[in-house]
Amino acid sequence: MKKQFNRMRQLANQTVGRAEKTEVLSDDLLQVEKRLELVKQVSHSAHKKLTACLQGQQGVDVDKKSVRSPSKKLPLTTLAQCLVEGAVVLGDETLLGKMLKLCGETQDKLAQELILFELTTEKDVIEPLSDLAEVEIPNIQKQRKHLAKLVLDMDSARTRFYQSSKSSGMSSTLQPTGAKADHLREEMEEAANRMEICRDQLSADMYSFVAK
Repeated sequence: MKKQFNRMRQLANQTVGRAEKTEVLSDDLLQVEKRLELVKQVSHSAHKKLTACLQGQQGVDVDKKSVRSPSKKLPLTTLAQCLVEGAVVLGDETLLGKMLKLCGETQDKLAQELILFELTTEKDVIEPLSDLAEVEIPNIQKQRKHLAKLVLDMDSARTRFYQSSKSSGMSSTLQPTGAKADHLREEMEEAANRMEICRDQLSADMYSFVAK
C-alpha cells in the first residue's frame, strides 16, 4: 500500500514537472516499443482473415485434423462423396457412372491437397501470427508496464533519499548519515537493482523480437 502511494505521488510530481522522470530504455528500444502495437494489430488482423479463409472444420486442433480423414464439412470432400455415391447408383458400366466416379476421385484428391495446404498454412503461418499477437507482444508490453512501475519506485526512493539530505540541512554534495538515511539508501539501491534486472530482461526480449 505504501509502495503504491509512493508511486502515485511520484507520478503526480512528474506529471506537473516537480520531479524528474528517468528514461531507462535506449532510443532504439523506444522505437521498437512504438512498433509493437502496430505489429500486434497487423498480426491479429492477418490471423483473423487467414482463419476465415480456411474451408476445413473450424475449432478443431491441428493435431486432431488428418489429411487421410478430412472434415466432412469441407465442400470438396462432400462433393467427391456425392459423385462417388452417384456412380455407384448408376453403375460403373454406364458412361455417366464412369464419369461421376472419375470426377469424384479427382475431387477427393483435390480435397486431400486442400486439407494438406490448410494444415501447413495453419502450422507455419496462422499459429505463429497468433503467438505473436496474443502471447509474445502482450508479454513484452506487460514487462514494459512492470518496468515503468519499477522506474517510479526507483525515482521515488531517490527523491526520498535526497529530500532526507535537504531536511537534515546538508549540502547536495554530502550524503546523509544515520539509521534513517541508511534505510533510505538501501531502498534506493534495491529499487535500482530491481529496475535494472527488469530492464535487461525486457531489452533482451525486445531485441529478440526485432531479430525475427
